Amino acid sequence: MFAPCRVVWTVDDLDRTGFGYGTLPGHPERGEESFTVERNTAGEVWFVVRAFSRPATWFARCGAPITRRVQKNFTDVYVQALRSTAGGQS
Repeated sequence: MFAPCRVVWTVDDLDRTGFGYGTLPGHPERGEESFTVERNTAGEVWFVVRAFSRPATWFARCGAPITRRVQKNFTDVYVQALRSTAGGQS
């Protein structure tokens, strides 16, 4: 699957680390997504995924329900990978 993107920002603070990327021409969607690991004032650690997008092509618009399902599946993969890395339960 060809989905070009570029990292547009990074953060590495005391209580927050991560990055965000934006899509490039040729990507089926137009938008941005970020992934951060954050620690709140109670000491809890959160993996935060934020995303917004819209279809970049007519065929992506036609497949919007499938596209959303694919995006959710990718998010689930990200969460599972982080849980595995952190030694948490699946």
